Amino acid sequence: MYLILVERLDASSKRPHRPLWLMAIGEDLPPLEVLWQLYLWRFCVDHWYRFIKQCLHWPHLATAEQSERWSHLMPLMTWQLWLACQQGAQHCLPWQKLMTQPAPGRVANGFAAILVAVGTPASSPKPRGKSPGWPTGQQRALRPRFPSVRKRYSKPKKTAQNTA
Repeated sequence: MYLILVERLDASSKRPHRPLWLMAIGEDLPPLEVLWQLYLWRFCVDHWYRFIKQCLHWPHLATAEQSERWSHLMPLMTWQLWLACQQGAQHCLPWQKLMTQPAPGRVANGFAAILVAVGTPASSPKPRGKSPGWPTGQQRALRPRFPSVRKRYSKPKKTAQNTA
């Protein structure tokens, strides 16, 4: 592990710049030009974490195994959004402009329409709503009726303690 201190030496600046501490892990320390490029990748990773937390709703789960399993699904979901980018460009909300390369958040908004277009191997749902009713010709038995039980409210009896 290597600990690297980056300081900005700029005499023309009126305010001092805070030092930046970087850590590199590995057998050999790569050249500083490579380290700087790797540091720039950090912003992409930070934006991805913000995206999966806000748009994909990365959950906070009870156990470490559940969290790890869900964390393995997040890159797969991101890849699905990236692969569906061309189809997601066609499904936008009425007030949004059509984009040739939509952002992953916009593709996620239109993903339901993409799934409808792709289809499903499941069978169609059974009809719901108003039932067809009782079959004709079949005798119905009345359901048994029971008398309703009513309980009256009784006032507490007055005692010598309550009056005192």
